[in-house]
Amino acid sequence: MPILNRIADFAPEMAEWRRHLHRNPEIGFDCHATAAFVAERLRQFGVDEVHEGIAQTGIVAIVEGRSSGPTIGLRADMDALPMQEETGLAHASRVNGRMHACGHDGHTAMLLGAARYLAETRKFAGRAALIFQPAEESGGGAGVMVDEGVLDRFDIAQVYALHNAPGMAEGTFATSPGPLMAAVDTFEIDVVGRGGHGAMPHETVDPIMPAVAIVQAIQTILSRNHRNDQDLVISVTQIHSGSADNIVPDRAWICGTVRTFSEDVQRMVMSRIEEIVAGQAAAFGATAKLDYQVGYPATYNDPGRTRFAAEVAREVAGDERVDDESGREMGAEDFSYMLRARPGAYLFLGQGDGAGLHNPRYEFNDAVAPVGATFFARLVERALPMSSGR
Repeated sequence: MPILNRIADFAPEMAEWRRHLHRNPEIGFDCHATAAFVAERLRQFGVDEVHEGIAQTGIVAIVEGRSSGPTIGLRADMDALPMQEETGLAHASRVNGRMHACGHDGHTAMLLGAARYLAETRKFAGRAALIFQPAEESGGGAGVMVDEGVLDRFDIAQVYALHNAPGMAEGTFATSPGPLMAAVDTFEIDVVGRGGHGAMPHETVDPIMPAVAIVQAIQTILSRNHRNDQDLVISVTQIHSGSADNIVPDRAWICGTVRTFSEDVQRMVMSRIEEIVAGQAAAFGATAKLDYQVGYPATYNDPGRTRFAAEVAREVAGDERVDDESGREMGAEDFSYMLRARPGAYLFLGQGDGAGLHNPRYEFNDAVAPVGATFFARLVERALPMSSGR
């Protein structure tokens, strides 16, 4: 089954919605103009309910089917990134230092397209809850929406989401049952010594030496404390210290990221970093403070819902264009909070060649928006079929 004809009819409008959002990016929970634009479109489409102000600027829209039944949730993220756009496009960001570099403008347009189709046709038994979420990039907006009770409030039984994938063939789908994306944690280490003249280091407690030792020792966690058949990434991404060639500084600061799938592995890494920080600082006569911040949990696809979503994707894209055993990756996604609370699935939608995500030259491919909208619409129709007598 190709793109639904009705969605193909208004595909040019979807592109205009997306480009409007691209020109006017908003960050984190501060998606007020974006939410207003989305709510206005939803009311124009004739959805039954529009609930605003969830997680500050999130929206849940309800579309009733032709008869009663359960509720399926579809989610799109709305927020942009704090980046300077370098595409040079006519619809490039008008806001200095902000850019839709992850395609959330496209995700929002796809779900709006599905909303319009579902509100017009209503060929299902039950309810579709269309979730427009802020603060995916930072802030965990999905978790906030869950904490505010949206899944219970709207009696959502299952949830699904899509993310565009540069480098994957245009219009193809990829997903996997079980763990799909990693949990993401951040660590910051503040090493404190005693500064002084670079020519008289014996009168100082140099914080750079324990900082270097901490970084080196952290790298041994992967090679010496971890089973090699389990996925783990530990990356030290920042070290800052010093101000001149002849000054021993007072402090050094280290920052990095940890990616895991297993909570046991996560706890082991936390414990080992704590031990390394304390031990290495003491060995050099310095002190150090670790701030370990547990972030988004691992994204876990319900196996049964993933098989179902892959079947729907095959209807839309064709058998050979859906990979339902694509394997897991070390990126992270806050849709994980919704998948911890309800069964569902997260899929990737190929958008062809081009700059990667979080790149200043990234551009969403509007040609795949009707594919995503069709997938969302067919998910509802397949998950909530009308009885044969209607």
